[in-house]
Amino acid sequence: MSTPQPLTDSSALTANRARANKDDLFLHVAAMDELQDRLQSVNRTFTAPAVVNGYSNFWGTQIPNARSVADTDLLELDQNAHDLVIHAMSLHWANDPVGQIIQCKRALQNDGLFLAVCFGGQTLHELRACLGQAEIEIMGGLSPRIAPMAELRDMGGLLQRAGLALPVADVANLNVTYRDIWHLMHDLRAMGETNALMSRQRKATPRAVFERANTLYCETFPAKDGGITATFDLLFLAGWAPDDSQPKPLRPGSAAQRLADALGTQENPLSD
Repeated sequence: MSTPQPLTDSSALTANRARANKDDLFLHVAAMDELQDRLQSVNRTFTAPAVVNGYSNFWGTQIPNARSVADTDLLELDQNAHDLVIHAMSLHWANDPVGQIIQCKRALQNDGLFLAVCFGGQTLHELRACLGQAEIEIMGGLSPRIAPMAELRDMGGLLQRAGLALPVADVANLNVTYRDIWHLMHDLRAMGETNALMSRQRKATPRAVFERANTLYCETFPAKDGGITATFDLLFLAGWAPDDSQPKPLRPGSAAQRLADALGTQENPLSD
């Protein structure tokens, strides 16, 4: 059997990130703020954290005493070495997302916490639609330009597949206003989030495609006070390395009270 082509061109992704500007990682700052809120709600002091990321100059300084680990296919994490592992803003580029989560789980001590944040859901759906329509009109076909984004339910399922306990997945929706499509693409370049798909078109795209996409964008997704709106969905995942001290679901049929009695309602049998 032939090996499937990877989704992400790691060399292109590395080059994109090398051109990124630390001062323009405002979405990473927003993600870190959300992660800090989640950590504060956990009644636990973490003494051996690790952060898997693609921007060590930012994420390597955010969690005190955390080990910064590059988000390569094979993570440099020691087994059972950490009580907290954070996968920060790079899971959407992973060729094997569940494999990344499994590696993080193996690095956790019993009852250790896994947290992840990445782009997903409706992220950049406006740009995807407008670029696609413009390319069809002018070039007569489509080429991959924006990485496919996982839905929240799918990402939550990865936690269970990886064997993490008490899985939780939620999303933070961010809408950002830009002057035009050029302004948006400048920001994506400054964040290192431009096209790194293995199947991307390698030759230059005619400027007419972007000009038409900008017109479509301004017509279809205008911002209230002028400009255009871009959607960024930050997906947050949380799960725990299994441990005997964690709450367990009750055995089916072991309830001491009928559900109807607990809810104070009348139980009516279903008709045949």
